[in-house]
Order: sequence, then structure tokens, then C-alpha cells
Amino acid sequence: MGPTSYLTGCRVEDEVFLTPGSRVFNGARIGTRSEVRINGIVHLRTVLPADSTVPIGWVAVGDPVRILPPEDHDGIWAVQKDLDFPGYVFGLDRPADGESLMPALSARFGRALGRHGDDRKI
Repeated sequence: MGPTSYLTGCRVEDEVFLTPGSRVFNGARIGTRSEVRINGIVHLRTVLPADSTVPIGWVAVGDPVRILPPEDHDGIWAVQKDLDFPGYVFGLDRPADGESLMPALSARFGRALGRHGDDRKI
């Protein structure tokens, strides 16, 4: 990527290699010369230091970062929960046990997408 680029509200520094299928979430920062390999994920508000590699299919989460295999759901969730995806991205509190966040989240997401209804390809 050219000079420092910004994608989906994240910061990607110089000489970063984002492979097809990689995903970078809101608020993430990816350091110079890092690689996020096929299906690798850099999660919300995660800081990936310079010269780091997220292996194929693995998940980078947190600050300081932990790079974990996808089957380590408990390890990923232990860090991810405190990163507060619904609050950071949608301004919503986590629901009480047994309640769903999806109706409120879907409504906000729909409104956000709706703001682009008149966008034109340039």
C-alpha cells in the first residue's frame, strides 16, 4: 500500500501486505512491514506492531496484541469482550443475558448504509 492508508476506520502504515480475504476491523492499527495473511483477522482496536505477521486464518486481538489460532475461541473472547465492539462501532451497550443486541444493531447499521443510497460511482 502507498503512504499510510486508512481502511474502515483503521490505520495501515507503509509496506503492509494485506492478502485477499484478510479482514481489518475498526480502530485497528497495523505497523510498518506487517503481513496479514489469507483469512487473517486484525480485530477491533487491535495494535499490530511493526514487522508482525498474522498467519493464515489466525486472529490478532488486543493491545498488547495476542495472535491466536481461530479455534482458541475462549482466548480470543477473553480479549475481545473488553474491546467492546457494540459500544465502539455502534454506540450500544451490551444487552443483559438472554436479551439480543441484533434489533438495535441492525437498525443502526441499516441507517448508516442508507446514508449511501445516493452515492455515485466516480
